[in-house]
Amino acid sequence: MPRPGFVLDVDKSTPPILFHHGENFRLEKLPAGRSRVIYPAEPHPGIDDVDGAIRHALLNPLGECEPLPALLHRGMKLTICFDDVSLPLPQMRRPDIRQRIIEAVLDLAAQAGVDDVHIIAALALHRRMTEHELRHVVGDRVYDAFAPNGLLYNHDAEDLDNLLLLGTTDRGEEVEINKRAAESDLVVYVNINLVSMDGGHKSTATGLASYRSIRHHHNVATMQKSKSFMDRHKSELHSSNWRMGEVIRKADVKIFQIESTLNNDTFGTEGPLSVLQKREWEWNLRDRASFMAMKAGLDRMPTSATRKLFHSWRAPFGVTSVHAGQVDAVHEATLAQVYSEQLVKVEGQTDILTMGLPYICPYNVNSVMNPILVMCLGLGYFFNMYRGQPLVREGGVLILSHPTPWDFNPVHHPSYIDFFEQVLSETTDPLEIEQRFEKDFAEDEWYRHLYRTSYAYHGVHPFYMWYWGAHALQHLGRVIIVGGDPAAVRRLGFRPASSLNDAFELAADVVGPSPTITHFHNPPLVMADVS
Repeated sequence: MPRPGFVLDVDKSTPPILFHHGENFRLEKLPAGRSRVIYPAEPHPGIDDVDGAIRHALLNPLGECEPLPALLHRGMKLTICFDDVSLPLPQMRRPDIRQRIIEAVLDLAAQAGVDDVHIIAALALHRRMTEHELRHVVGDRVYDAFAPNGLLYNHDAEDLDNLLLLGTTDRGEEVEINKRAAESDLVVYVNINLVSMDGGHKSTATGLASYRSIRHHHNVATMQKSKSFMDRHKSELHSSNWRMGEVIRKADVKIFQIESTLNNDTFGTEGPLSVLQKREWEWNLRDRASFMAMKAGLDRMPTSATRKLFHSWRAPFGVTSVHAGQVDAVHEATLAQVYSEQLVKVEGQTDILTMGLPYICPYNVNSVMNPILVMCLGLGYFFNMYRGQPLVREGGVLILSHPTPWDFNPVHHPSYIDFFEQVLSETTDPLEIEQRFEKDFAEDEWYRHLYRTSYAYHGVHPFYMWYWGAHALQHLGRVIIVGGDPAAVRRLGFRPASSLNDAFELAADVVGPSPTITHFHNPPLVMADVS
């Protein structure tokens, strides 16, 4: 059995702790006697027979649902949808689990004589996937059979002719999704649950939706009421998606949900990055030499080269479960699996929470981690990796380590550039940003054109990434970024620090002398169960 995650109390003998720092790393000594480190569990073993597990899931669905073969028949419309390039992180080694599942579904569909099949990447308001990215996810066999005929494509949340309004929830939330999916006899959704936030009704109600629909839960009020995106019963975001899921069900959109979970084997047990998954006091001479050589090499390389190097990494994730059937029943089984792998019990909150942010988040795959995405990853994602209550107390300080470059990908993030230059130069307050600026960006024809025809995120997307951190902004007394571009950090409304010790001094103004410190050792993925 793999060793579980645990909390290390730092003493004088504790070695320096590894902090991710974008496309590089830092080793930091934490104060003894008042610091602790939360370590993830070792990766759970993957399923030996993944294809067998997929077949079993399709033939033995959960909830009130027939086996998939019984739902397939000649003359039907079948639409297969799958999570886009934002999952998993990093991309997994081929074959991607989505490829294996989609191929299994297509084999059953062929046996049943189904010949009207569309395959859709469920993008929501994310950028379109490239041919290379689609091939990686679905495999060459599926891509070559469907893409040339226009049967494999990216969802377009701005294609008004191919959206269908299904109704509204009891809260007045409009539910508008992809027309092809809505009018199909069966939608098969192929989901990856890397964390507990993914999956469930959020798959269809967000992934296949329009801005008209998504705006009802990707807004400041909803985000501020979501006390952890990783605990759906405390997440207003998820409550809204579940209400929308009920509207979709009542509109007779039949969904066969397939959810898979991956372990946290991000860097492997062997190879050039394996040291990143080891606990620092267990590094042997070879590990130390490997890390120092890697660090020296990264320090010498230009940023563009290190970025390309890291984004080429394919994680050796193991598949730990596959469940299929009725959405709610499937998702409960998935959550149980994710929690069993990722939860670490933690007693009490801390005054200061430290995090090293890596080179990647859901929205900069094969791209640049711009300052807005640094904010989103730290305050929106890692801050929310808890169940119960936040790791840091209300009014406490969050210290992030990341270079935070004033750098943007003009193809992927054109509206981000204007958001950073124009909006954040006037205000960082989420409510004011929403009220004054969101509508113009969301409805801008140039952003809409780039989203639909190029590889740009929707014009409203940087707003949603800012709102994603709204709960953390309310909760925290100060945010400090170590090693970031000072001008970019200040534009975010945060405080820059040149070193971790400088950051602790800045934090003392808020939390007082001798504060308690907790380091969130992530990635690989870990989720704190805070009592």
